[in-house]
Amino acid sequence: MLRIISANLNGIRSAANKGFYPWLQKQNADVICMQELKAQAADMTAEMLAPEGYHGHFHYADKKGYSGVGIYSKAKPDKVIVGLGLADIDAEGRYIEAQFGNLSVISLYLPSGSSGEERQAFKFDVMARFMPHLEALKASGREVVVSGDWNIAHQEVDLKNWKGNKKNSGFLPEERAWLTDLFGRVGWHDVYRKLHPDTTDECYTWWSNRGQAWAKNVGWRIDYQIATPLIAQTAKAASIYKAERFSDHAPLIIDYAYS
Repeated sequence: MLRIISANLNGIRSAANKGFYPWLQKQNADVICMQELKAQAADMTAEMLAPEGYHGHFHYADKKGYSGVGIYSKAKPDKVIVGLGLADIDAEGRYIEAQFGNLSVISLYLPSGSSGEERQAFKFDVMARFMPHLEALKASGREVVVSGDWNIAHQEVDLKNWKGNKKNSGFLPEERAWLTDLFGRVGWHDVYRKLHPDTTDECYTWWSNRGQAWAKNVGWRIDYQIATPLIAQTAKAASIYKAERFSDHAPLIIDYAYS
């Protein structure tokens, strides 16, 4: 069995203060993919760099207190790829890949466009340049799980207030069509949706800090594990952990019958 967890921490130091590491030690996860570290190497404690029983690898953003992704794994990776080789994207610390035999596990943090037109344009640009990489990964013959915050709710069932968000970043027609293309033409699988094709309210992984979004469960499903077909078919269980709150996102936990 292979257990992969995806968790946007909205600040690794903040999540640590909210009990993320004691929780992590109880999960028996093989790989943990983290997004929004909001830290540089100098900010990281020994526990953050390598929790007991885990190897840690990170892609920090150039800008302090911003973005950043990481991977913890029980097994030492055969190879770690930091960044996409695209300078402007890599400066924001958005991609890290750990390879274990024929399996790649990637922690991804796609940009948000919610702060304005300039960032939305950058998001579309990143999506356009990332698609050929996703196509190449799919064609590589490797089994791949891209785990992280994709900042897109794919379908109406993936967010509470879909009617009011049709013109907002994260639910724009172009963003949704991009994911549809990824799942259709390219052939990747949305693993949570494979196991839970119809769930609505319980599928959300992010809640705005504005209003009473968490209390009223006005959420979005924007955190995914998107996998190549063979490993996707082995997925046995998927859950979203909401008993404790480490950030404005909830961890996504998926178990695969893969070794």
